[in-house]
Amino acid sequence: MDCGAPRLAMVAGETSGDLLAGLLLGGLKARWPDLQAAGIGGPRMAAQGFEAWWPHEKLAVRGYVEVLRHYREIVGIRDRLAERLLRERPDAFIGVDAPDFCLDLEARLKREGIKAVHFVSPSVWAWRGKRIEKIHRSVDLMLCLFPFEPVLYEKHGVPARYVGHPLADAIPLEVPREAARRRLGLEADETVVALLPGSRRSEIRYIAPDLIAAARELHRRRPALRFVLPVVPGLRELVEPIAAQAAGLPLTLVDGLSHEVLAACDVTLIASGTATLEAALFKRPMVITYRMQALSWQLMKRMKYQPWVGLPNILCEDFVVPELLQDAATPAALADATLAWLDDPARCRAVERRFLELHHTLRRNTAQAATDAIATLLGS
Repeated sequence: MDCGAPRLAMVAGETSGDLLAGLLLGGLKARWPDLQAAGIGGPRMAAQGFEAWWPHEKLAVRGYVEVLRHYREIVGIRDRLAERLLRERPDAFIGVDAPDFCLDLEARLKREGIKAVHFVSPSVWAWRGKRIEKIHRSVDLMLCLFPFEPVLYEKHGVPARYVGHPLADAIPLEVPREAARRRLGLEADETVVALLPGSRRSEIRYIAPDLIAAARELHRRRPALRFVLPVVPGLRELVEPIAAQAAGLPLTLVDGLSHEVLAACDVTLIASGTATLEAALFKRPMVITYRMQALSWQLMKRMKYQPWVGLPNILCEDFVVPELLQDAATPAALADATLAWLDDPARCRAVERRFLELHHTLRRNTAQAATDAIATLLGS
């Protein structure tokens, strides 16, 4: 029997991390109802009783050039957080994704005797593989979302546990399409294209214009198409001016509700990231895209090990959905790839079957599996 609820510190650095951490906290609180957790997080963590000392948006920066602009602020937050945790000494620290922020913090805490857990393996199998040496110094336990990851870590002496992906538990195997359309006010017979430009401010700046331009091209070719764009809380003021440039486009902006939008749509134009896995779990055909500052793109492109960028393609080890990145993401190319899905129902059914198999593979009751692994580490 567990002797008492632990005190945990956690960091989640963006919207997707907040989602994953919120699901993990649900499992932890099911085991330890009196659990205390604090650090850096967002609204989904707060809903589980998490105390946010800083909001997760502070860390939602991607790309080398973009990080440099915010470097002093981010390092200052990390130093102040480390000092507070070393004073208060929680039973364990859990870093959720955000490896560039968390790994240095975890290494410092681990040296001082505080257990360090990292939830969501950095993509060392895709790029920056030498980070595994840093991970070895930084963590007491790596919680892996994908089944091929623990073997890689065990080869380098890093304790690791495959816990599945919490989104595979949270998203139903059968897509609630009709209910989602009713909630969004969409007709059952409309053809709907979802636009998901990402959850970071830099992604809105670089990617949202591409998606709006592609939607305009699609509307020119197929005037009956409807477009829906879920807006991450706090970013509407960035999205609205971009959307306003497409006068006459049948585009609806909705606050949040990205899962409902993915359930309701026929196809999605989507930024590379966790959202692509969510789209796969909703069995949606998709066109993956990404754009960033040019220098950041050149640096990242040189370091990747695999031909794929999108998580669905990486997990399936195949280009099951198209990827149009950086300069290849022209409005015409994005529109062509989107219409290729809409004009080929057999291809759509085939990718839905592929994604259903992936969903079963990743569904492992992640919150309980991760909680069990953390309890073992704590000696409960």
